Amino acid sequence: MDKELLAMLVCPLCNGKLKYDREAQELRCHYDGLAYPIKEGIPVMLPEEARVMDADEKLPTSPGRSPGRSQERLGDA
Repeated sequence: MDKELLAMLVCPLCNGKLKYDREAQELRCHYDGLAYPIKEGIPVMLPEEARVMDADEKLPTSPGRSPGRSQERLGDA
């Protein structure tokens, strides 16, 4: 995915930043909880084509957290 194109794209619903997931070939809006597919190298920025992300995917990751860690495990620390 072209870095210049990525820098220009925003969520069509909230105009927020998108996070590129290279492995899943998606552009994710954590605010709206939508993941826009990239098909044949072209981002499909239509809300009706977006996948609704599950709760774990919506959580931001930080250096101290691994992706997909559940809320229950965070409370056990």
